[in-house]
Amino acid sequence: MTTYLRTPDSRFEKLPNYHFDANYLDVGGLRMHYVDEGPSKADPVLMLHGEPSWSYLYRYMIPVCAAAGHRVIAPDLIGFGKSDKPLKISDYSYQTHIDWLLSLIKQLDLQNITLVCQDWGSLLGLRLAAEHEHRFKAIVIGNGMLPTGEEKIPKAFKLWKAFALNSPWFPIARIVEFGSFKSFSKDERRAYDAPFPSKKYKAGTRAFPALVPTTTKNPASEANKSAWKILDKWHKPFLTAFSNGDPITKGGDKYMQKRIPGAKGLNHVTLKGGHFLQEDAGTEFAKVVNDLLQTIKSPA
Repeated sequence: MTTYLRTPDSRFEKLPNYHFDANYLDVGGLRMHYVDEGPSKADPVLMLHGEPSWSYLYRYMIPVCAAAGHRVIAPDLIGFGKSDKPLKISDYSYQTHIDWLLSLIKQLDLQNITLVCQDWGSLLGLRLAAEHEHRFKAIVIGNGMLPTGEEKIPKAFKLWKAFALNSPWFPIARIVEFGSFKSFSKDERRAYDAPFPSKKYKAGTRAFPALVPTTTKNPASEANKSAWKILDKWHKPFLTAFSNGDPITKGGDKYMQKRIPGAKGLNHVTLKGGHFLQEDAGTEFAKVVNDLLQTIKSPA
């Protein structure tokens, strides 16, 4: 049985611009938190965060998309946010994260999903969309990719991976702020640090960088290659909304625009911001999602 920690609710009180009701599901014996806003009968917009953030990252986007008539689902990955946090780095793998999210999708019976993803949200979301294509109707990706271990690895990522695994100091809020153009307020830093009362809670954040396939020997490499075979034939809308200031994913948008058929003819955009473009251009990112959904209809 997995040993885990659960962050006290008091850590999340009075966070700026985050006033959403908490919802929970059991996924593999662990409690996963998710935001569920907007009309319950509407097609879902699934917003997946990455490393080392949580659904707080989408606080500017959730109300904009919900106000446009969409049901917005924004989970906290296991190990992050209000979700449970297994204690050991070895408790986390690419596949367990896939399984935990798939459990949420199945329990909520999400259909006609529009995936909105960034960072690790892309590594997980693109796999899920490819492996369960019948549940997804569109994809909007910002600053993300689906690596197979065959790509050239940016120096910035190599440094980040070493830092995550080896640094005794791992300041979550400062990391997110460093990856954004804007400066955070004291309360915003408190919000990003809230899930992690001590270093014991940070195993999930430490684990993620090492799980990215950087060689073909990575356990996820073959599954990601198989997912790309689906994406190479993906004709549903696939929109990129990368930022202009991310050294880690720079150029990934152009690569996917050329490779994925569903990207052809769409109004791809470049937003102003760093790696965490939801912080720098959250409202603009949300409007990109809404504009795309105005142009497409749900499958019959």
